[in-house]
Amino acid sequence: MSTIREAAMNSKAWPFVEARRVLKRYEKMPPEKGYVLFETGYGPSGLPHIGTFGEVLRTTMVRKAFEVISDIPTKLVCFSDDLDGMRKVPGNVPQQELLAEHMHMPLTSVPDPFGTHESFGHHNNAMLRRFLDTFGFDYEFISARDFYKSGRFDEVLKRAAERYDEVMKVMLKSLREERQQTYSIFLPIHPETGRVLYVPMKHVDAENHTVTFDDEEGREWTLPVTGGKVKLQWKPDFGARWAALGVDFEMYGKEHATNTAIYDRICEVLGGRKPEHFTYELFLDENGEKISKSSGNGVSIDEWLTYASTESLSYFMYLKPQTAKRMHFDVIPRSVDEYHQQLRAYESQDATQRLNNPVYHIHSGDVPKSDMVVPFSMLLNLASVSGAADKAALWGFIRRYAPEASPEGNPQLDAAAGYAVRYFEDFVKPTRAFRAPTEAETSALEDLVAALRDPELARAMIERKNAAMGREEPVGALDYTQGEDLQSIVFAVGKNHGYENLREWFQAIYEVLMGASQGPRFGSFIALYGVDESIALIEKALRGELA
Repeated sequence: MSTIREAAMNSKAWPFVEARRVLKRYEKMPPEKGYVLFETGYGPSGLPHIGTFGEVLRTTMVRKAFEVISDIPTKLVCFSDDLDGMRKVPGNVPQQELLAEHMHMPLTSVPDPFGTHESFGHHNNAMLRRFLDTFGFDYEFISARDFYKSGRFDEVLKRAAERYDEVMKVMLKSLREERQQTYSIFLPIHPETGRVLYVPMKHVDAENHTVTFDDEEGREWTLPVTGGKVKLQWKPDFGARWAALGVDFEMYGKEHATNTAIYDRICEVLGGRKPEHFTYELFLDENGEKISKSSGNGVSIDEWLTYASTESLSYFMYLKPQTAKRMHFDVIPRSVDEYHQQLRAYESQDATQRLNNPVYHIHSGDVPKSDMVVPFSMLLNLASVSGAADKAALWGFIRRYAPEASPEGNPQLDAAAGYAVRYFEDFVKPTRAFRAPTEAETSALEDLVAALRDPELARAMIERKNAAMGREEPVGALDYTQGEDLQSIVFAVGKNHGYENLREWFQAIYEVLMGASQGPRFGSFIALYGVDESIALIEKALRGELA
């Protein structure tokens, strides 16, 4: 066994934990179908949101982890339930009245309100596939419409007719009494109107595989369950799909958790083996509400990629999937910086540590090096104080701070500079609230300016601070190009002005100079922005020109 495989068999990283559960299914013999099947499901009733992407990404991480610990081939299927009837008009799409005229029609029979595709379902499927292709996922896309109409689902649908009473018994236990009276696992598609009908069955013919029912006008119809004439209700559809495809692993949101036993049992009744499942917590918007396709709340994939890289989004998705996460624009800067911190850590880690590092799973083991010599949060602050309108302006400061850096040699940093300008303009600039310094803060800021102008005075300030703290060691020459030395000066000024809690001193700096309550490591910021420029910024605040 290779070193990597051996480490993976003991890794606590959640993709490997899940992969080992899948492998255990085939410890006695490999799958008859010749591969292990991972599936994700998607309901195209609205524009795909970032949670849908997250489900595919996380499933891919488990799949890739499985491929490390096993030689059994794998497949990933992304299944779209686009034969489902439209039960609600999404609030974030145009031509609401047009859509309202097509209620209960299959989504692939509802006109596309954007006018670009054959139907609303086709439009949403195309959007999903574009998102998935942007991230380079390896998957097979299956449309429920094609799955039903092509005959791929026929054998399991026939079995559902033959074992109708047994499947109904599973379902009826989960329904209220009044719902039990009219419920059927089959939803016929009206031969004339094309609408998906929620009507009781008068008869299910197990031998001929047909269903008989009355439509809303009382007319009796008999339809075959095969060929796309009838679809399954969503809970039976879940289990039947598992049985038809031979699904080995599927993850879904916690809203499905109470139905897992139902899905599993229906899969078994229809001749399948229940898969391994993984339940993840939901994504929340800025108000703590669940992200929804129909309302379009939260951050979209396109919006995230306007302000940060694909890898930063993947990093956010990897972290604690079983913990609910608020997903608003303010999580983006932290995700970018933490992702690059993990890239830098990866270089010096051993095999076990690397398998537990999120970047291993983001890059499927082929982990690049970070060229971010300036953190994203620092770029945001630089954009703020410099008023940079484009990334070229930021590069003037970056080159002085890191002369060896260049847009060509540091493509990640170059892209981040562009993202930072956009993020600052859209989210930071509109919310900045500068304030004038208090009398005590004015005195401290004046001393900070004096120390930045006079290295000998700065040394004396640091020695005074050290003496007050019981440390008498001499202070060597200060290098004003180094963030650590500059941070020592800022620290000493704060201590010498009576700030027992230095957090209050730094908060004052951020509020007065940057219009925010928090900010970067200020010594590093001075090194990046420039000592003279930082002095000018402080003096501008002291003159009352910022507030």
